[in-house]
This record gives sequence, C-alpha cells and structure tokens, in this order.
Amino acid sequence: MDAEQWCERIPALTEDVHRDRRAVERYATAVEEHLDSLPSPERRTPEHRAHARQVRRACDGLRARFLALHAERVHSELADGAGPAGGRGHRPGLEGLADAAGGAFPGLLPDRDRLDAEQRLALADKEGLDVALGVFFQALLRSRPGGSRLMERLLRPTPRARDLLSGFRCEGRADLGAVSVERRDGAGYLTVHQPQSLNADNNGFVAAMETAVDQVLLDEGVRVGVLRGGRMVHPRYAGRRVFSSGINLKDLYHGRISYLSFFLRRELGFVHKLMRGLVVANEAAWPGEVVTKPWLAVVDSFAIGGGAQLLFLFDYVLAGADSYVSLPAAQEGIVPGGANLRLGGRGDSRLARQLLLGGRRIRAGEDTARTFFDEVVEPDRLDAAAERALARLDDHAVPANRHLLHLAEEPPHAFQDYMAEYALHQALRVHSPDVVERLARFMERPRPAQSAVPR
Repeated sequence: MDAEQWCERIPALTEDVHRDRRAVERYATAVEEHLDSLPSPERRTPEHRAHARQVRRACDGLRARFLALHAERVHSELADGAGPAGGRGHRPGLEGLADAAGGAFPGLLPDRDRLDAEQRLALADKEGLDVALGVFFQALLRSRPGGSRLMERLLRPTPRARDLLSGFRCEGRADLGAVSVERRDGAGYLTVHQPQSLNADNNGFVAAMETAVDQVLLDEGVRVGVLRGGRMVHPRYAGRRVFSSGINLKDLYHGRISYLSFFLRRELGFVHKLMRGLVVANEAAWPGEVVTKPWLAVVDSFAIGGGAQLLFLFDYVLAGADSYVSLPAAQEGIVPGGANLRLGGRGDSRLARQLLLGGRRIRAGEDTARTFFDEVVEPDRLDAAAERALARLDDHAVPANRHLLHLAEEPPHAFQDYMAEYALHQALRVHSPDVVERLARFMERPRPAQSAVPR
C-alpha cells in the first residue's frame, strides 16, 4: 500500500478506552510489520524514507487522537504502577515512564528495542521514532492534574545524586565527568569540563549537570550555587575559560543526542530545578518540602545556544567584557529550549525575534546585553566580582524572594503548557530533513581539528 492508503486505514476511535487501545495496538503493529519489510533505515532510498515518514506520521496522528481522548486514563494507570518497564528492569524518570506506557498500552509508543536501535543510528538514518514520544509527552503535560504531578515528580533528586550525596557531604567535592562540583565557604561551585568541544552540551553533560545541581541543593553546607566554564585546550582558546558553545552539533549529526535524555531531560530536569528547586516532600519536611537556593553564573568568552538559555534562570549573571551571547537554534533548525518562553515573555519582542529567529549575536558591551547580564567587568576582575556577588546572594531572605519572583515571572502552569508544545515540536524539528541538511553543511565546513567551534 502507498502512504495515502495507510492514512485511509486509520481506525476511528470512540470514548471506550479498551476498544480504542486495541485499535491503536493493531494499527501500530501493522505499521511496524510493513516498515520492517522495507530495507533497514540506513539502506533506504529517498523514496523509501519519504514513504516511511508519511506512514509513521499517520500512526503518530492516531496516537495523538487516542491521547486526546484518554490522557487522564493513561496517567491514572501509570500512576497506579500499571505496565511493566519493558521486561528488563525499571528505569527512572522520563525513560521509565515511557517504558511503563509502552507496557501498559501496547502500540502507544515504539518498544524499547526499536528506540534503542534507532539511538545507535546517525540522525540522517533515523526513522523519527522520537515523534511518538513527543506526542505522548505533549498529551501528558497538557493534562493539568496529571501533567502537574509529572512536573513535580521530575523535581525530585535523581537516584545517582542521592547515592553520591554522603560522599559529597564528607569530601566537599565530586567529579561527575562533564561537570565537577566543589563546596567552598558556603558556595557550591559547578565547573563544566568539556574542553574537547568548548563546553558543548550532550547527553553526558545533561546527566552530570542534574546530579551536580541536586547535590548543591541537597547539601546543607551550600547556601549559593555558582556555574562557570572550565579552561580549554582548543588552540584558539587554550588556557581560557569558556561558558558554553551550545549543543554539540557533531553529536547531533551522528545521532548521539537523545530526545529523552537530552532535549526533554535537560528542560524538565536540571533547568527546571535551577528555577524551582528540589521537591523533597515528606511528613517531616514541612514547610521546607521544596529546597531552593540562589544561583550565580560567571560567563567567560561566550554563552551560545543552551548556555545563553541558562542565563535567564540565574539570580545574578557576571560576564567578561570580551564575552558575547547568541541563540542560533533557528539557524540549526531546532527549538532553543525555553528561550522562546523566557525571552519572549520578559524582553523586548523585537530583540527576541532578532535573537531567536535571526541569530543576532550580542556582545557584553552593548546596551541590549543587559537582557542577559547584570554586571560586565574586565576578564581579570571576574573572580573578585564573583566574590562580591556571592556575598550579596548569601542572605537568608534571598531564597524565599527568588522563589516568589520566579512564580511571578513564569508560573508553573505557563512552563507546563510551554513544555507540552516543546515536547512535540522539538521532536518534529529534530527529525525534519532540513535539519539533517543543515548539519551536513556544518560538518563539511573547514574548521580546526577540534569540533564544535563557535557558530
């Protein structure tokens, strides 16, 4: 059958969840069997790829209609522990929720084996299975009661952070690979160590950052958190600190950037925790069931993409006079995390469009840099300026006031609604043919031996 015939075969749904889930399972199974009859994804012709994309989108549309009718039922069954986690043990967080949904509602999501196999392919060879995940999480987040519960669960400490906490409390430091964390004089210093890529973001960075943020928030000896980039070995920046060069485009091109473990976990994990804090609710915790602390960012050289997005979350941002920010996600073809929400809602609308749609670069000395930076000093004065800023933030009244400021600037329901749309649109954008074309041009550009130079 051609793609149009597959669209014509989409079953009608009712309000009977049992009948509808069987219809979704039968159709999704037929789709998988049909696509399995084609050559493997990396060997398909352009015609095969276009056909597979259309058939998968038809199936994703059916899943979206099922969830529009039954999202609360799905939430309820998953909250009650229905559905096995893929038969191979439970995985926490977003991955575990997807596993449970696939077990409780066969056909609602591709099975874990397919998702894992696709993760090993280059982006150009992927079928776009992540779009089904985007449909699923969009529906869960759109649901006000169920989505709110999900948001709260994702604000809890990760198992890894809990496992490492006693060691951090004793030693005052932890090396998490892409990020290190150290406690000194009441401050928790997070330093990004990705010198081979100018501190570019990837899956490992997101996991390490969430663990580091959790440890800072859980450790009673830390009153203020600080984020700064480490020193580089790249020939153009040897010995200099760099804040962030954004998403690692080389990893994205080669398929090593995960939709769940990077795009969604980043925004709903450590980014959300930087703003809201940690939920550590228990009967003995009241009124401190949410732990929040002030945060300082120190920007050296540049904050590109994801690095620039983070600056909206910090209570004070210092920058070297030679630094700059940019948000090139639109030029890369993807969505820049929560930047559309935060820059669009708090800043000048024309500036927001210049940054988000036009890729404008803003240098620290420009007047418009005040959108991102509180204070700009010469690079050799950043350490002293950071000490002064820390002293101002280290005040008992600051956590409560920053909590209320964030509630006013970005109410939880506004973030939840935004993330529901982000969940789907980012999945669609990442798997759009034009993104692969843009990345291929980036990979073909002449550049130094080290990857991920500033865009």
